[in-house]
Amino acid sequence: MIKLKQKKSKSTEKFALEVSQSGKFDIPLFIVTIVLVVFGIIMVFSASSYSAAYHQGNRYYFMNKQIIGAVAGFAAFFGFMYLDYKKLFKFRYAALIVSYILLALVFIPGLGLEVYGARRWIRLPFFTLQPSEIAKFGLIIFTAAYMSKNHDKMRKFKTILPVLGAGSIMALLIILEPNMSITMCVILLMLSMLFLGGMKIKHFIIIMLPIFALVPILIIMEPYRMNRLVAFLNPWASPLAEGYQLIQSFYSLGSGGLFGLGLFNSRQKYMFLPFAESDFIFSIIGEELGLIGAGVVILLFIIMIARAIVISQRAQDRFGSYLASGIAAIIAIQVLINIAVVTGSIPPTGLPLPFISAGSSSLVVFLSGIGILQSISIRSHKSIRSLK
Repeated sequence: MIKLKQKKSKSTEKFALEVSQSGKFDIPLFIVTIVLVVFGIIMVFSASSYSAAYHQGNRYYFMNKQIIGAVAGFAAFFGFMYLDYKKLFKFRYAALIVSYILLALVFIPGLGLEVYGARRWIRLPFFTLQPSEIAKFGLIIFTAAYMSKNHDKMRKFKTILPVLGAGSIMALLIILEPNMSITMCVILLMLSMLFLGGMKIKHFIIIMLPIFALVPILIIMEPYRMNRLVAFLNPWASPLAEGYQLIQSFYSLGSGGLFGLGLFNSRQKYMFLPFAESDFIFSIIGEELGLIGAGVVILLFIIMIARAIVISQRAQDRFGSYLASGIAAIIAIQVLINIAVVTGSIPPTGLPLPFISAGSSSLVVFLSGIGILQSISIRSHKSIRSLK
C-alpha cells in the first residue's frame, strides 16, 4: 500500500512517499524448520538409542543433547528474528575475527578437544563447541556486507580479493584441524556467494584452477584421505577396513526399499553403521522410511531453500539479499554433500545433515540462520523516501 503525504516548509514543499511494510513472517519456512528439527530429534533417538545405551549407559543420551540444542537453537532463532538484520552489517569484521579466534582456539592444549585424531571442538564446562559451524556464518555475514558495499565493482578481479583472502584464511585454519569436508564446504560457499555477487565467469575459472590442483595434494598429504578415495572407487576391495562404512550405508539404504522397514526398525543402527546418528543419519532414514520417506526429507529441504531464495529476492537491500542467498547456499551445499556421501556419489567425508544430524553446535547455528531469514522477510520492502 502506497500513501502520498504532503508536507509544507517555509521555502519549499516536500512530498513524502511512504511505502508501507509488505514483509511478513514466512510461515512455510517456519513450518518446514519445525518439522525438520522435530524429525531430527526422532531420528537421532532411533539411530543412536542402542549405541548410546552401550557406550553411555543411557539410550536417550544423544536425543537429550539434541533436544537441548533445539531449545537453545529456537531461542537463537527468535533472537535473530527480532533483531534487525541490518545491524549485522556493523559486525561484519567482528564476525570474521571471532570466527578466526574460535578456529585457532582448538589448537590450544587443554582447550581444544581431539577426537579420532582431529581437533575440531572447544571443550567448555558444560558442552563442546565446534567453531567451524559458526565460522561458516561469519563468512556469510562478512561477504554479504562486503559485496553490498562494493556491488558496482564486483566484476573487477581486485574487488573480489578481500573475500578470497578471508575465505582462504578460514579454509586454512579448518584444514589444519584437519577437516577437509568443512574446508570444501567453506570454499564452495565463498565461490557461490561471489558468483551471486556478480563475479565474472573467467574469474571463477581462474580461481577454480588452483583449487583443482590443490585437492590432489591435500589427499596425498593425509594417507587416510587416499584410503577413503580408494574405498570410494571400490569399497568391496576392503570390506572390513576403509570400505566398511560405505558398504554398511549401502546395506542400510538398500534394505529400506520403497516404504522402509518402519520407524525405529533399522538393523544397521545396532553398531553396524558408524556415526549412524550424525554424518550417516540419512542412511537410517532411508532404511526405516524407504525411498518415499527419504524423498520427503529432500522435498522439505528444497522447500526451505526455495523460501530462502524468495526472501532473498524480496529483501529491501543488497545486504539482506546477499545474506539470505548465502544462508540458502550453505544449506544447499551441506545437504547435497551429505546425501552424496551416504549414497556413494562422492568419497566419504564427515559433514552433518542440517537440522537432522546429531550435533548441538550445528543445530543452534542453522536455526540462527533461519532466524536471520525471518528477520529479512519481516522487514522486506519497508522504506520511506522523500521526493522534493
